[in-house]
Amino acid sequence: MSRPLSLAARLTLFFGIAAAVVFPVFGWVIIESMENHFEEGDTDELKIIADAVEGALSAIGSSAELALIEPRFDDILVGHHSASLLISDTNGNTLYASSRTPDLTGAIRGMSMETTRESVGRWSDSHHSYQVLLRRLPSKLANELGASTIAVAVPIDHHMQFIASFRRTLWLMTATSIAVMSLMGWIAVRQGHAPLRDIVARMRRISANEMSSGVAPDSVPRELSDLALSFNDMLQRVEEAFQRLSHFNADIAHELRTPVTNLMTQTQVALSRARTIDEYREVLYSNMEEYERMAKMVGDMLFLAQADSGTCIADVGPVDLTKEMRTLCDYYEGWADERGVALDVHGDAAIEVEGDRLMLQRALGNVLANAIRHTPAGGSVRIVLTAHNGEVSVNVENTGEPIPPEHLPKLFDRFYRADPSRQRRGEGAGLGLAIAKSIIDAHGGTIAVTSNEARTAFEIVLPKTATTAPSMEDEPARATSTRQSITGE
Repeated sequence: MSRPLSLAARLTLFFGIAAAVVFPVFGWVIIESMENHFEEGDTDELKIIADAVEGALSAIGSSAELALIEPRFDDILVGHHSASLLISDTNGNTLYASSRTPDLTGAIRGMSMETTRESVGRWSDSHHSYQVLLRRLPSKLANELGASTIAVAVPIDHHMQFIASFRRTLWLMTATSIAVMSLMGWIAVRQGHAPLRDIVARMRRISANEMSSGVAPDSVPRELSDLALSFNDMLQRVEEAFQRLSHFNADIAHELRTPVTNLMTQTQVALSRARTIDEYREVLYSNMEEYERMAKMVGDMLFLAQADSGTCIADVGPVDLTKEMRTLCDYYEGWADERGVALDVHGDAAIEVEGDRLMLQRALGNVLANAIRHTPAGGSVRIVLTAHNGEVSVNVENTGEPIPPEHLPKLFDRFYRADPSRQRRGEGAGLGLAIAKSIIDAHGGTIAVTSNEARTAFEIVLPKTATTAPSMEDEPARATSTRQSITGE
């Protein structure tokens, strides 16, 4: 497929076509107006002569007197530039002809007067062109004088020459104007696109080391202010995404460095001297814990990558959230009792949504586990499920220390911990809430957190109808059991 014309070429072509249509039309109107003006002037002059001749004929009583008023006809023609007069009878015989009269009998024969008393038109002989007026005399004069027709002519060669010269000049000016208009249009378009080229140049300069080449909306024309704002917003999003990616790379490297360092240290200690089989077995068990931690972290990262690409939802169907929450509470009951935390579930008998059961179970399990982990001994975790206006709300509340407000917007970031000092074995890599948010987002829902002195509450809102279509791609890393979806392994 051929490449479309550039905007500059399109607008230049538009200006050229517009000029090619408008200027010739204006030229045609001017020439027609000029020709009509000359024709009307000549016709008025001919009518004046014809009226005077007819008046002179009306003043005589017989054909014998016609020769006596011929000087009167000559006087009538005086002052009318090269006007000619011919009076003929009904048989076409000439009764009077001015001294400079061309052979107007040809004009009389060529111009029809069958239905009109007067006719005006153009006539040409072998040398000149004329504007001719033919007038049939009243029957009374025709009977008394024998004269039936008068023909008056004025040469129009100078008018036609002037109009022809003017037409050539006008068309030359029109062609020149079209070319100049097209050139000016191209220049105007180039100048008008200068802000766009500046934005393009700024976009080309964007790199990992330079993300601050924004465009001030006040520095571009009003029509491009929205584009500048959109470009600045896009640049800000790209910069934030790049920063998150940089932080993510640093975090994943930091998280992997700890188990790798532990493995290296334990292996070096084990190899430093001969040990018993039981001692080697203990080292292997310890290493296995680090391997499991690394495997879980890699699995979580793969899941988040799938969530980012929209392929984590594979099996959409009805999910009873009340039943799932009670199942989760039964699963975590032993751990909660060990920590001295009470679990309490409130909700309708059956609150269903459309979604992937194992993925929703994993998201709810991560939120519930996070609440139990941060609830002090003697505290409680309360789960409330409600349905209203086509949505389902799941609130997970726990008592304990409040989360500082500056940490709340970042709780769902990957590897983020409100208390970095709590980074020890068993505390996880800080991906649980990020995974929960990815799953809820994939189901078209929202998750938010609030915290005060009395409680910390996570609110999950899901639509009752599925908003994502099931993916047809293979997912070899998909969880295959309820225990795997709950624990996030």
